[in-house]
Amino acid sequence: MEINRILVTGRMYKELEKLALLDTKREYLFLPEEEVHSNHFDWADGYVAFKPTETFHFGNLQWVHALGAGVDSFLFHREWNMDVVLTRTVGSFGRKIGEYCLSYILADIQRHDNFQHAQAHRQWKPSQQKLLHQLSIVIFGTGTIGEEVARMLRSFGVTVYGISRSGAENCHFNSVHPITEVNTVLPNADWVINTLPLTPITEGLFAKQLFSYVQGAGFINVGRGNSVDENALLEAIGFGQVRRAVLDVFNEEPLPVHSPLWAHPNVIVTPHISAVTGVDEAIDGLLAVLGEMDNGQARISQSVDVQRGY
Repeated sequence: MEINRILVTGRMYKELEKLALLDTKREYLFLPEEEVHSNHFDWADGYVAFKPTETFHFGNLQWVHALGAGVDSFLFHREWNMDVVLTRTVGSFGRKIGEYCLSYILADIQRHDNFQHAQAHRQWKPSQQKLLHQLSIVIFGTGTIGEEVARMLRSFGVTVYGISRSGAENCHFNSVHPITEVNTVLPNADWVINTLPLTPITEGLFAKQLFSYVQGAGFINVGRGNSVDENALLEAIGFGQVRRAVLDVFNEEPLPVHSPLWAHPNVIVTPHISAVTGVDEAIDGLLAVLGEMDNGQARISQSVDVQRGY
């Protein structure tokens, strides 16, 4: 595949202008989303962005590169031209998300909230904390991000179980189970972490039935908001099935001001920041993909299986 003209847009388009200096063999066009018109897709054979613009169409495109790890904005409930290659940015997202999860898990077992409350009331209340190696954590998704989260947690002695569609073995987990076995794995979990991409299979997966298997665990969502029924989650918190929820992604973003999640005492809200794409890793990932294409590599390392959605 020969890529000669690349359209770059989205919130990072200005910072990515240095691409034109680093890759002089191609012609680049850097535009804000609102200035991208239909004819630009007839000019370009490559498109780089976090998501399609409102004017997006395949036109002359041969290749699309997502600046994030998730590609649901390109594929979910959209038709894809199978002649167009889709790649994504991976970078250090797994490590970023792993440290994000670890920070909230540590804060929880070290009882930061309890001690802050005691301090505010000038109360001296010693207590014994749990240790990481005593925890059992279930991670939904055993791909690049899920396995990095598992690797990090296991380095501290945490027992980590993976949930995937197939249940295929993965050395980064103590064991991996198919989605059909969640009822046997979730009851003993101290924490449940969602790292799944959004696909027709994962849409609304975390609903009343699944939460019914959880028995007082914490829940972290760093996958996609539409995988979670937010009303079912609130109900599960009310029933004590979910003890605490740490949410970085939501059904609607930004999270509407009227959402009950904002003020719920057992919910922590963060604004989709668990793995923000850095400019350098975006450029490095993009140039790596272009290099593989230039070398005629048959299988691009960051390519997406568009039929699976990841």
